[in-house]
Amino acid sequence: MKQSLSLMLALSAALALSTAHGHGTPTPNHGGIVQAVGETWLELVPAADRIELYVEDDGDPMPSAGLSGHVSVESGGTKTDYVLKPAGSNKLEAVGARAPKGVKVLAVVVLADKTKVPATFVVK
Repeated sequence: MKQSLSLMLALSAALALSTAHGHGTPTPNHGGIVQAVGETWLELVPAADRIELYVEDDGDPMPSAGLSGHVSVESGGTKTDYVLKPAGSNKLEAVGARAPKGVKVLAVVVLADKTKVPATFVVK
């Protein structure tokens, strides 16, 4: 009995130690499309007259002050570029940009430390 209990405890410990503990699963908090680039999560939210891009650091909102970037919307062989500007909290936005269903959106966010974070989204 003692040997069985020891074996069960050893197996339980081995299973617990072998379980992969990731940084979390990117989830859309604003109803958009999420891409994880390392520990930076970008959520693209197309709106009627702008594109919103929310930035998180491993699930925690990253203040947009000090961030910059651009988005390129590719549709029907044409590419249109827009500037992303801070819009409060952890949101950047490109006013005037439209991203209807089926287009590809390429985003590049420049973090405060000048690191560039690229991501590609296909709007569904």
